[in-house]
Amino acid sequence: MQMTELFSAQLEREVARSRRALERVPDGLRDFKPHPKSMAFGYLATLVATMPAWIAMMIAEDALDLAPKEGSGYKPPSPQNAAELVAALDDSANRARAALAATSEAHLLTRWQLKVAGNVVAEDPRHVVIEDTFTHLAHHRGQLTVYLRLNGAAVPALYGPSADDQAF
Repeated sequence: MQMTELFSAQLEREVARSRRALERVPDGLRDFKPHPKSMAFGYLATLVATMPAWIAMMIAEDALDLAPKEGSGYKPPSPQNAAELVAALDDSANRARAALAATSEAHLLTRWQLKVAGNVVAEDPRHVVIEDTFTHLAHHRGQLTVYLRLNGAAVPALYGPSADDQAF
């Protein structure tokens, strides 16, 4: 099996899980933080919705600079409710699907860099950073389910039943 096929299948599983969580994000809590060091609920939900697009970026671009010297960096969308979060997820997933369909196994073996202010802070083959993106997504989606619980929203079944959702 090709890496692109494995990644595409994993993408579909992860998008379905993210959709179930994002559909339950309550309105009016974008600024909620369970702790001063925590991300705001709206930022976290947007991160979960848009992370699949990282795959497309990692395939199309050779690097990402988190703090470019010229000062303009990535500006995430700002969905305001669950429906807009799901729409952002759909857009993000579609971009990842298209990039995976258009790339080659050889390209996934080439190196990709993460930079800060022009300095390389990480460099790995693209397939490694794509694999790590799925783990990173699961981590932030887990945080999102905690935020759901803390705000009285039902936590969806993701990898098995939850106390709120016995779907399995």
